[in-house]
Amino acid sequence: MPELPEVETVRRGLQPVMEGARIDRVELRRKDLRFPFPDRFAKRLAGRTIQGLGRRAKYLVVDIDGGPSLICHLGMSGSFRIEHDGDPAAVPGQFHHERSKSALHDHVVFHLVTPSGQAARVIYNDPRRFGFMLFAEDGAANHPMLSGLGPEPTGNALHGALLRELLEGRIAPLKAALLDQRTIAGLGNIYVCEALWRARLSPMRAAGTIAVKGKQAVARGEALATAIRAVIAEAIEAGGSSLRDHIQTDGSLGYFQHSFSVYDREGEPCPRQSCGGHVERIVQSGRSTFYCRTCQK
Repeated sequence: MPELPEVETVRRGLQPVMEGARIDRVELRRKDLRFPFPDRFAKRLAGRTIQGLGRRAKYLVVDIDGGPSLICHLGMSGSFRIEHDGDPAAVPGQFHHERSKSALHDHVVFHLVTPSGQAARVIYNDPRRFGFMLFAEDGAANHPMLSGLGPEPTGNALHGALLRELLEGRIAPLKAALLDQRTIAGLGNIYVCEALWRARLSPMRAAGTIAVKGKQAVARGEALATAIRAVIAEAIEAGGSSLRDHIQTDGSLGYFQHSFSVYDREGEPCPRQSCGGHVERIVQSGRSTFYCRTCQK
């Protein structure tokens, strides 16, 4: 599933085309994705203006003038494609696994008129159809899928003291607690593995040990918060750089995949100098965890 940095690069890629554009019409090529489309989905959007394109965790939020917000989720295989008449298609977003470009899986087409009067098409493609598009009648923040989410792992909002508060008393493994979207919104498997390695923390240690009293626990909390913010920021910047430079429009993750320290590097030497350990793979709650048992405690 696309993680927060991938979704953010999708948002950044779509923003110049979608924000301020008028939706001329919406073309639905099936009745549902993971869920059925809302009643009168296409009719309610036709003729409306897109006021803003935001993101909350792994969800895209489209603010529509005078109407409900549109919440979009990419699921396992979803992607957007931008088409202008006479120009090659662009796939905004950088993904670890290649996105489909087959027209057989084009399920939704937004026909737009940009503020400059140019016609554009934003096409949603999803082979596995695990993505969805829903209306938030009372605003995205109040929608059940978003209202219970934890703080974002970006900017300075996430700091050591807050992280310790969120993990206090938790007996679940640290990695599982961080993947809980009620703890921190938008963290996924890849970047949790990377952040734990940077913070030198074992994915198997009890989450609450970050929140106990003592200088060591405080230091661990600060190190983990710093690592999470840094990994997410670097991944967003990597995706944004490759997107801006038009180097990769084929849906691959971009540059950051070459910066993985432990993820998908089972058996390789730990990249931390003087460690001497190697990267191992274990399974936690059905997901692969990559870590170095020598330096992650």
